[in-house]
Amino acid sequence: MTAYNAPTRDMHFVMNDLGLLPAIQKLPGCEDTNTELVDAVLEEASKLAGSVVAPINTTGDLEGAALENGVVRTAEGFSDAYQQFVDGGWNSIPFDPDFGGQGLPWLVGIAAEEMWISANTAWSLCPMLTMGAVDLLSEHGTPDQKATYLDKLISGEWTGTMNLTEPQAGSDVGALRTRAEPEGNHYRIKGQKIFITWGEHDMTDNIVHMVLARTPDAPTGSKGISLFIVPKFLVNEDGSLGQRNDLRCVSLEHKLGIKASPTCVMSYGDDGGAIGYLVGEENRGLNCMFTMMNNARINVGLSGLSIAERAYQQAVAYARDRVQGSGPDGEPLTIIRHPDVRRMLLTMKSSIEAMRALVYDTATILDQSRREQDPTAQKAAQGRLDLLTPVVKAWCTDLGVEIASMGVQVHGGIGYMEETGAVQHLRDSRIAPIYEGTNGIQAQDLVARKVLRDGGAAAKDYIDEVRMLCQALADAGGDTAASLNTHLSAAADALTETTDWLLEDGSADVSRAFAAATPYLKLFGTVAGGAMMARSTLAAQAALDGNTGDPDFYTAKLMSARFYADNILPQAAGLIAPIRDGYHAVLGAAEDSF
Repeated sequence: MTAYNAPTRDMHFVMNDLGLLPAIQKLPGCEDTNTELVDAVLEEASKLAGSVVAPINTTGDLEGAALENGVVRTAEGFSDAYQQFVDGGWNSIPFDPDFGGQGLPWLVGIAAEEMWISANTAWSLCPMLTMGAVDLLSEHGTPDQKATYLDKLISGEWTGTMNLTEPQAGSDVGALRTRAEPEGNHYRIKGQKIFITWGEHDMTDNIVHMVLARTPDAPTGSKGISLFIVPKFLVNEDGSLGQRNDLRCVSLEHKLGIKASPTCVMSYGDDGGAIGYLVGEENRGLNCMFTMMNNARINVGLSGLSIAERAYQQAVAYARDRVQGSGPDGEPLTIIRHPDVRRMLLTMKSSIEAMRALVYDTATILDQSRREQDPTAQKAAQGRLDLLTPVVKAWCTDLGVEIASMGVQVHGGIGYMEETGAVQHLRDSRIAPIYEGTNGIQAQDLVARKVLRDGGAAAKDYIDEVRMLCQALADAGGDTAASLNTHLSAAADALTETTDWLLEDGSADVSRAFAAATPYLKLFGTVAGGAMMARSTLAAQAALDGNTGDPDFYTAKLMSARFYADNILPQAAGLIAPIRDGYHAVLGAAEDSF
């Protein structure tokens, strides 16, 4: 496996040339988040990612995690890398300074997190979940809960988990059976949870589990779910660790990928009941947990980008080195000169650039939704964030798998061999479309909650902005801008047509809308990626016209955008028929015909 080099120049381009960092600096508390500070953060993060976290990716995959007498032993080097991560304050980037956070924007935190995931996806899942737990408690915890847990979680001294899934209840969280019986100022938790990422490990002294359970008189279904803090070790009043709680990891799952990330079966209450503390109100647990889940959905979408970046770097390195065939004069050719290999590499490169811009733009909107003081601006930011979250999660993770697979294809037969490392990226990427609500669920969320619920208002506002970008491309001139204008306009027409169809036929029969949901989300993501490539084109062309910066870098940006315009955006029109007509077979097929 090749070394990982963080793409800090591309990150800088998205943050600065696309205007994200200037937009962030207008928000309260972000005035001092300047280019010099952000570049310094990215430079130091890239050192840790490249020299400490990345080198244990392959070895961790080979060694995996092991359960020994109830204790999960992580792969060699994982604990040391995590301690360096904590010592550097990397877990605290976007969080409240009152609890030890650095108070920087989520935009900066997302950029650093891209590096951790690219460097070592299995390792990165531990801090990713901890950040979600911090977000949840920051929003819904009591003052005592915040005082007890937040500073340790923000520093990374303790880690956090999310406990939803049970053997009989996968995505149907309303079917869970874990019980929570009140006892004084706490509850006794009894039940089993599966697929708990980093549910047990040896990297920290304590693990703070966020557990969904039912109280005795709770109504059935999702309306009867409550949320509880269930720490591995109870915490004394002085903040020190007390007795071991009644919970344990009873087994580790054997997985396709992310083998060094312990995926645990957790048992609560084998000896009387694990002590848990209610977060929020009884029967309102899903509302609280969605704070953590929405945080995780953006981060999982980021993982699609991150692993695609790692696969691309390896594919490019191999294509530059591998000699196959000869030119007209008999000179040996490296495969990067073969047209089809170039097509694959440009597919990877342009898709990654579109994804990075979309994820970072969404992180900027997240910051705006939390920091804007004007109620109208805050509401608009929240609406746009709600619209884009399922797109980021599903479109980017689907592309992550596709690009990791393409990376194997660039290698040819040797890519199918484990020793190259290319196949590990594909194996590791495959969980992301399943995490945090499968991508089919994300598509249904986009259609039902984000389009039909508001009569398409948020989607149409977004399409209007895309059309404004098309006009800017027309005004800018140049071959890349002209091609993007043509193909992005056509893609926006396809999105408009299918959105209108959803509002008419889909709203009349929601099963038709759900049958169309996945291709609709793919169409939306393709257009959103095109919009970000339009912004990249305008920025790159302006830099070239103004003779500022590295002309080779900006020319390469235009070439990526041109490839996206000519090769990816035209696929949008092909999704109209599956969205509009696909339900006939989907809903009409008899069950016994499968």
